[in-house]
Amino acid sequence: MNVEYINPFIEASQSVIMMMTGNKPELGKVHIRKSPFSGDNIAVIVGLTGKIRGQVVLSFTQKAALDVASAMMGGITLTALDEISKSAISELANMIMGNTATLLANRGIGIEITPPSLVMGEHLLITPTNMKTICIPLNVSGNKLVDIDVSLADEQN
Repeated sequence: MNVEYINPFIEASQSVIMMMTGNKPELGKVHIRKSPFSGDNIAVIVGLTGKIRGQVVLSFTQKAALDVASAMMGGITLTALDEISKSAISELANMIMGNTATLLANRGIGIEITPPSLVMGEHLLITPTNMKTICIPLNVSGNKLVDIDVSLADEQN
């Protein structure tokens, strides 16, 4: 997997999360994920087409999703994810991916993104088929905020 593809995901996610929550997330140890891998309770999935193909999964714990949605909605305290807060989490993923697409386009790598799909449940198991996955963990104040798993299809020439 080409490293020049991963850096825009890191840059865009840190920038968007800082803008939307007021907290700059710290980059954890980026690593390769073996498939299948478990996700947290809430996952937002966005597909990629174009010069690079694959999918991106943003995985949140329930607490992290509530914290992010609360910050995005002006700091109100949320105790459960309702439709509006789920929409906020999905929009965060959409904004991150839109910014990533712009950064990649500026480097001559054109991609399109699909609308985000939010899934919730206990013990989510994610199985990207025929793709390599890089995990980008982001933390705030030493606590995990989100794992961004970028799964890209092998390059075909």
